[in-house]
Amino acid sequence: MRWAERGEQAPRRSITYWCANGHVTEPAFAAEITPPATWDCPRCGLPAGQDEQAPPERPRTEPYKTHLAYVKERRSEEDGEAILAEALARLRQRRN
Repeated sequence: MRWAERGEQAPRRSITYWCANGHVTEPAFAAEITPPATWDCPRCGLPAGQDEQAPPERPRTEPYKTHLAYVKERRSEEDGEAILAEALARLRQRRN
């Protein structure tokens, strides 16, 4: 189907977004909608904003944590020793 056969195209407007790496992207939106505040940069994937002088900051990436690291966040060293002593006592009772 040709463009002329599809009928009139909805009115559109381009909005310019800039990412922290200085990339520019201009997606087109329907004229009657409010464009989103941020847009993912198609070149680097960072969030891009409409203010060239103050683009959105890079998202913080949290380092990978092991299961033990999460446990240490929830329990103190004394709690861990008490739980271990309790578990060892139960194991020793089963042997006898």
